[in-house]
Amino acid sequence: MRRSGIKIGRVFGIPIYLHLSWILIFGLITYSLVDEFGARYPQWSSRQLWSLGALTSLLFFGSVLFHELSHSVVARYYRIPVASITLFFFGGIASITRDPERPGQEFLMAAAGPASSYALAGAFWLLALATPTDSMPNVLANWLAGTNALLATFNLLPGFPLDGGRVFRSIVWGITKNYSRSTRIASRVGQAIAYAMMAFGLYMAFALHSSVNGVWFVFLGWFLLTAARQSYQQVEAQGALQGLRAADVMTSEMPTVGRDLSLDEYSREVSRTGRRAHLVVSDGKLAGLMRVEILQAVPREDWPSTSVQAVMIPREKLAWTAPDEPVLSVLERMRSANVDQLAVIREDNVVGLVTRDSILRVVQARTELGHVTGS
Repeated sequence: MRRSGIKIGRVFGIPIYLHLSWILIFGLITYSLVDEFGARYPQWSSRQLWSLGALTSLLFFGSVLFHELSHSVVARYYRIPVASITLFFFGGIASITRDPERPGQEFLMAAAGPASSYALAGAFWLLALATPTDSMPNVLANWLAGTNALLATFNLLPGFPLDGGRVFRSIVWGITKNYSRSTRIASRVGQAIAYAMMAFGLYMAFALHSSVNGVWFVFLGWFLLTAARQSYQQVEAQGALQGLRAADVMTSEMPTVGRDLSLDEYSREVSRTGRRAHLVVSDGKLAGLMRVEILQAVPREDWPSTSVQAVMIPREKLAWTAPDEPVLSVLERMRSANVDQLAVIREDNVVGLVTRDSILRVVQARTELGHVTGS
């Protein structure tokens, strides 16, 4: 639910992040391209090889970003908010804050990614035809054409949560009219494909003595297996929260502090309780929110002379919820705002606090008791 990585900008208003693992894979891809191009074109200088390798890697990740933006454009067409796009070692992921409402919406959202990658493959292929054979632009275009075609084809595998798995789920969803059941079926197919990929990777490593390619297949299979399980668990959690309101999951044991408390005193309160966030109240009314991250941003020598009120997030900038707001809506807003808690306010008074932990406890309890409902 939480975003991580380095923010590098926005495209169409969508924040773009680089996961730290991207730096590693960028270096590996660049190095492998230099090695590959150097073996094929020994007449090229080291400067040419490294320049071409780095540019090709950048354009590859630009292609991945284009792939994810295609999903996002369709999602926003259906008024589904896109919280962020993150590029990481496996490729990229567009984080949407809620699922599609109809099978047709999911079908078009999922299909947009591979379609865009095939379109890029075609564009780079045309560029390759228009450039001299074995020239640097020709080599770059040929590699990107093939890689984008491979990316699109891989994503079309019916292994949930790959694009092909989501297309498959949308079809099953349209037939069964049951979102939860279609997700369960797509998830199991995804897990089966993941196990097949890992088995093929082991076969390549031990029978064909291709250890590098074999390890990659095992790794990709493991990644897909984990993602398929987590995606279905998320759907189960949504089912468990169906029909619940903020008042049903909130906790009345709210960690609060007064606005006149000094930061030095607040640090001792954090050390004593271990809580990393507190509501700031004045005369029983919500004044703002104080977090450990805010405390750490203030020089320690200023703690004794600085009050919580001076650095807290004021109420007018603080996300909050009403007691009767559906929990699924609350969770969507928490994920979109990338926060851990929302104050529950009734008639200008703080009556409770909805946190990720309080929601998780409800999900676990209802799942164990068999109260998960299909949608």
